[in-house]
Amino acid sequence: MSRAVVAIAGNPNCGKTTLFNALTGANAKVGNYPGVTVERREGNVRLPGGREVLVLDIPGTYSLSARSAEEQIAITAIAGLAPHTEPDAVIVVVDGTQLARNLYLALQVLELKAHVVIALNMNDVLRKNDVTVDAAALSAALGGVPVVPISASHLEGLDELRAAVGRQLDAGGAPVGLPLPTFAGEPLAADLAAVGPAIPAPWSRDEPDRNRALAAWALLSIDEQDELWDVPAALRAVVLERQRLAHEAGRDLDLELVGSRYRWIDAHMPDFLADVPSSLRRVTDRIDRVLIHPVFGFAIFLLLMTLLFQSLFTWSAPLIDGINAAFGVLGDGLRHALPAGLFRDFLTDGLVAGLGAVLVFLPQILLLFLFISIMEDSGYMARAAFLMDRIMKAIGLTGRAFVPMLSGFACAIPAIMATRTMERRRDRMLTMMVVPIMTCSARLPVYTLIISALYPSPSEPGGRVLGVLSLQALLMVAMYLFSTVLALAAAAVLGRTVFRGKSVPLLLELPPYRMPAPRSVLRMMWERGKLFVTEAGGVILVCTILLWVLLSFPRGTLGPTPVVAADATPAAIAAADDNEQARVAAFESERLADSWGGRLGRFIEPTIAPLGFDWKIGVGLIGAFAAREVFVSTMGVVYGVGDSADESSMPLRQRLQSERWPDGRPIYTPLVGLSLMVFFALAAQCMSTLAVVRRETRSYGWPAFLFLYMTALAWIFSFATFQIGSALGWG
Repeated sequence: MSRAVVAIAGNPNCGKTTLFNALTGANAKVGNYPGVTVERREGNVRLPGGREVLVLDIPGTYSLSARSAEEQIAITAIAGLAPHTEPDAVIVVVDGTQLARNLYLALQVLELKAHVVIALNMNDVLRKNDVTVDAAALSAALGGVPVVPISASHLEGLDELRAAVGRQLDAGGAPVGLPLPTFAGEPLAADLAAVGPAIPAPWSRDEPDRNRALAAWALLSIDEQDELWDVPAALRAVVLERQRLAHEAGRDLDLELVGSRYRWIDAHMPDFLADVPSSLRRVTDRIDRVLIHPVFGFAIFLLLMTLLFQSLFTWSAPLIDGINAAFGVLGDGLRHALPAGLFRDFLTDGLVAGLGAVLVFLPQILLLFLFISIMEDSGYMARAAFLMDRIMKAIGLTGRAFVPMLSGFACAIPAIMATRTMERRRDRMLTMMVVPIMTCSARLPVYTLIISALYPSPSEPGGRVLGVLSLQALLMVAMYLFSTVLALAAAAVLGRTVFRGKSVPLLLELPPYRMPAPRSVLRMMWERGKLFVTEAGGVILVCTILLWVLLSFPRGTLGPTPVVAADATPAAIAAADDNEQARVAAFESERLADSWGGRLGRFIEPTIAPLGFDWKIGVGLIGAFAAREVFVSTMGVVYGVGDSADESSMPLRQRLQSERWPDGRPIYTPLVGLSLMVFFALAAQCMSTLAVVRRETRSYGWPAFLFLYMTALAWIFSFATFQIGSALGWG
């Protein structure tokens, strides 16, 4: 016998996910709904008597009305429309401190003739404010639907809730609950009657009340610009016709349908709530006078974003260094334990390096979602979106896009994952496509190497601007500003072309401030980290190994080490060691030049020569696809100074400065350095970013689009930089 399925539905910020976590504990797993990128969370719950049921967490929504594929998940999952199966029961979580607004969704679920249990949440907050919601009276008003007071964050009332769900599952037969609220006016009744016959029979199950509820859903959801899928053409046609007739008659169908439900709520509220709990808003309103103030609120917001940015940019550094060191020790241990050969190199430079490339992102991902979860649970995220909405709206995004874009300064990986906080697919996709342009920390080693090698320091002639400002520091700041301006411009252009869509205002509730639930915060961090490692991490590992193959074959053979005489002096032994290191470095340089990656570098040289680059830079660009900072160590191998070279390596800087074209001209000039930095600022030189975009979009098309458009943008701007600079004599 198959397990019963229980769905949990509710408004955003009502405590729905906290309840889901409390019920499922460590038994939850995360996936995606079929066909869309919306997260699907499910887990096992044991009811009284030992029965185990599957609990499904429905994405938070204020209403079952939908105009995007993501918003459509709620109606399809609760009503059991294809490809979903109807749940055996639905727990509707209702925030007792926001009762009227939360009951609107509860009415819609009841209209679908579902077996419903109302979980009246925030019972602890109601008690604290001396507010009483009469659960028995609310149950009676809803036609006998069970209403269970709970406090999900304090684990109160969960046993009673499990018992109520069990009774609903045992009851069988037709669900209890009120009939559809009376929709006022004959014109609206005529609209519902006209749409009803177009509702597919499997949707309505030949139940008149359910059919009318779905007709009301269709009138509220379908329009000429919606993104809904699997809506029958006949249903779409009759809905658009009724909307046209209503518009010509000067009627507002949305207002009539929504108003009917709220009239029912307003009429019955006095039955179960004696006084509107305005006291619950007093503290929140006082805090909001500061936090959403156009001046003070914005300053506090910038301070908090600086804190977030600082955590991603510097606080995670010790953890990242620790992971790198641990995998370095593991790799060195394998090198000493295993005989030299292909297998050892595969383990150390392919597999171990690949695993390190995956896990090195975890500290930033965990820290970012720690902050996001705290801001969401406390109610501050809605205020941040409100503050930034006016600015972000100018480029076609909403205020919720700001946190992912800011996070992109540290790393695009957690920033792309953070787009899950955005409701509309169009906004999520647009943000994902521009976040990788932001100057992430991986670009800094490249910028540092180029600036320090090719531009004078403050102590050298020409190293200061206006006699005060450091030229090197100004260049670094300029690269940050350049990427920020280009990211905003790209968002504006893509939002009006590839992601063109109807402008939708940001609708959000400013919930009361609450203390974040530690259990939910830690759970969110764990789930996001696990998702990255298990899904995107696999792609990153494969790509790392493929790049190792590309840069390691053909293998070549290093001749035997010259023998040092047994009675050699210490100075002779040291000189022999230096010669051997130089011999190995020269061999690695020659081997890399002859590798498939080196050959590819020569192959692409004609396309990068107009940017001022030679084939050796091309090899560096290929190696940098593993991670942008790998460009530095790859160039160290190319120029024979070893793969341990970093941005502060003086031998590597000197080699760059001494490199010449066949005619004696220096290859690396300040103009070439600027062209190279512009290229790195815009190119999608990060397989990990592409892997995460693949995971989030469930498509290979979007990461391919991201790679192509960013690479084209990088080539065009780098070409313009080098060619215009050369024409002006800056070379």
